[in-house]
Amino acid sequence: MRLTRSFFARDTIVVAKEFLGKILVRRIGKKIIKARIIETEAYIGEQDQACHARFGPTKRNAPMYGEAGHAYIYLCYGVHELLNIVTEEKDLPAAVLIRVVDVVDVNRCNMAFGDDRRQKPYFNELKIGVKLLGPGSLTKFLEITRELNGEDLTKSKKLRVVDDGFKIKKSRIKSAERIGVSYAGKWAKRRWRFYFDL
Repeated sequence: MRLTRSFFARDTIVVAKEFLGKILVRRIGKKIIKARIIETEAYIGEQDQACHARFGPTKRNAPMYGEAGHAYIYLCYGVHELLNIVTEEKDLPAAVLIRVVDVVDVNRCNMAFGDDRRQKPYFNELKIGVKLLGPGSLTKFLEITRELNGEDLTKSKKLRVVDDGFKIKKSRIKSAERIGVSYAGKWAKRRWRFYFDL
């Protein structure tokens, strides 16, 4: 079942934890990839010095100030495009970064690839059980780019999050400091990264 707006429009910490075990579904033409979310990070508000909203509204972070359930995708260090999903109420900039997923299904739909095989090479390397470590790796292999920035995951045919009934005991969910935000001072110590072991 596709997650609805009400799922996203809640406390970011709660959403970041409840994303764990959900399925990220990426459709590329007739190709469908499904991957279970196993690690996330929360970023909350202008006071969070690790958050892109710390300097206030900009053209880049505009999706964070919008409606929950939209994608916020940005270029990191000029190399990696990272997928965040907007949470909370409108005008309260917050989002969850999807860090690690585990591929659970790759459906080629009997498609004749043609030139598409050369243009989209990563899909052919994916197999069930492959863990995509790191937010840059998962967007590369799932072909999630800034073209999807602002995409409404509650309606999109290209990208969505679904609940397949997979359950995780609370005791399995671990927390840790966020990665790569040492510049954020005391905010870098917040244990707002959440994950579980399959």
